[in-house]
Amino acid sequence: MIILFTEKMLYLQEMKVTSSDLLAILRRFNVADDTNVPRQIDQVKQTHPSAINQLVQFRFNRQHFFVLFDETAEDSASYIMQQIYTAKSDAEGVILENPTSDLTTYGLPFKGKDAYLFQLTSDKKRLDILLAERHPEISRSTWQKHIKAGHVAVNNAPAKNTKQEVTDADHIAINIPDSTDFSAHELPIIYLDDDVIVVNKPAGVLTHSKGALNDEFTVAEFFCRYTTVGLDTNRPGIVHRLDRDTSGVIIGARTPESFDLLKSQFADRKAKKYYVAITDGTPKQMEATIDIPIGRNPSAPSTFRADSKGKAAVTDYEVLDIQNGKSLLALHPHTGRTHQLRVHLQHLGTPITGDRVYGKTSDRLYLHAYKLELTTAPGSRQTFIAPVPESFQKFFPEVYNDVADT
Repeated sequence: MIILFTEKMLYLQEMKVTSSDLLAILRRFNVADDTNVPRQIDQVKQTHPSAINQLVQFRFNRQHFFVLFDETAEDSASYIMQQIYTAKSDAEGVILENPTSDLTTYGLPFKGKDAYLFQLTSDKKRLDILLAERHPEISRSTWQKHIKAGHVAVNNAPAKNTKQEVTDADHIAINIPDSTDFSAHELPIIYLDDDVIVVNKPAGVLTHSKGALNDEFTVAEFFCRYTTVGLDTNRPGIVHRLDRDTSGVIIGARTPESFDLLKSQFADRKAKKYYVAITDGTPKQMEATIDIPIGRNPSAPSTFRADSKGKAAVTDYEVLDIQNGKSLLALHPHTGRTHQLRVHLQHLGTPITGDRVYGKTSDRLYLHAYKLELTTAPGSRQTFIAPVPESFQKFFPEVYNDVADT
């Protein structure tokens, strides 16, 4: 007979046992402490393996336990498990030893009986954890993405979610599509030597993937052919980045030594970056420095905003030309905050043309990394220029001459 208790009160023969009593037993076995309360005990069930003992099953802090109250003083693991099996034939777990006495191994006295505590364990695991254990070469976060993408099936059915519980007995099938071959894809190379590679990134191309399953051509994918650095990551050779919608100069490291040299220059702000942009409207000042901190926008965490409590962000700008309500600007950021130029120009009331996040959508984001100056090897300071895209001529036909003079 099984009785389900909703008021958390049990009657063991002539002994009344409450959730407070169960908690007291947990405390004596050092499973609970004074910070725990009776309401943390739920899912209480009582069974009667025999006339001389009673078994209580319950849950505490999401873990399942059995307490065996017995009068036989059979302090043996085999006897205790025989009683447990009457309630759960496939029970797996551990009988907790009595921490308070050397006279018994497992039982401790409780209201005239011996109380034995059994903690139920399960061979069930979350699907993503099991996959990460079986295939340690692939991260757990990557497995989560494969599960969400429908690449994993459990017992011939698509996995429900990353938290689905499975066991070693479950049949888990993995069907990860082959990656696209990007070997025929090219990027315009501006400069190449034994230390660095410099390319002109088109708008719309990611600098590097955001992790697994980003099956698209990236700058990092192209750099793989030319670098020995970070080949086991999604950022081989990458020392800085441009937003997907920003075009222009981007440099990569070909050796570990050049990687450290280049990376340190961006971190220490010794790499000089110059951009050209077209804005909707014209700033009030034709030339100025924008010194406004930038912080993450709490209402849209993937975006940023001017924030007095944010990180320091400094940008020099100069208006080169004005035509038909739009302005051509030369920009020189002294810091490298995410979306810095876009946020600064939005703050001035002149968002970059085509900025779908901070302005209005157009055929592209009219922001181009025009020039990059830095040291590529000890004693070798170089400047690299990516010609302004022809699309800019739609608004400013003389854009090439204007920028070349800055």
